Amino acid sequence: MRTLLKSLIVIPVILVAQSLPAAEAKIGFVNQERILRESAPAKRSQTKLDKEFAARRAELDRLEKQGRELEATLQKESVTLPEAERGAKERQLQQLTRDFQRLQREFREDVNLRRNEELVSLQERANKVINEIAEKEKFDLILQEAVFASSRIDITDKVLKALADK
Repeated sequence: MRTLLKSLIVIPVILVAQSLPAAEAKIGFVNQERILRESAPAKRSQTKLDKEFAARRAELDRLEKQGRELEATLQKESVTLPEAERGAKERQLQQLTRDFQRLQREFREDVNLRRNEELVSLQERANKVINEIAEKEKFDLILQEAVFASSRIDITDKVLKALADK
C-alpha cells in the first residue's frame, strides 16, 4: 500500500518536473527526520515531555523496585516463611505486578498521545518555515521524502536555522 501511495505521489512530481524547463526549475529537499530530531523546537518539546512525565516515571521506577525487592525476599525466605505469610506476600507481589503493568500501559499511552500532539505542532511549524523559504527563495518544488537527494538541493540546514530563530 505504501509503495502504491509513493508511486502515486512520484508520478505528479515527475510531471511537474518535466513541465518546467530544466534551467528554470528550482527544486529543494528537506530531510524531515533531521527536522524532527535536531531542530530546536523538537529538543524543547522533548525536554517539556520529560518534565511533564517525570513524576509518573519516578512512580513506575519506585513500583518496579518495590516489586523486585518483594520478589527477592520471597525467593530468599520462601522456605522459612510460614505458608500463610508466604501466600500473602505472593498475592501482594501479584497485585503489585498488575498495578505496575496497568500504570506502565497508561503511561505509555499518555506519553505517545502527548508526543504525537507535539509532533503535529512541530510539523506545522516546520511546514510554515519551509513555505516561507520557498516563497522567499522562489522554489518551484520542495520535497520532504525522496529516495535520493543531492546535497546541492538539500535545504534542511536552512530550515533548522529558521526554526531555531523562532
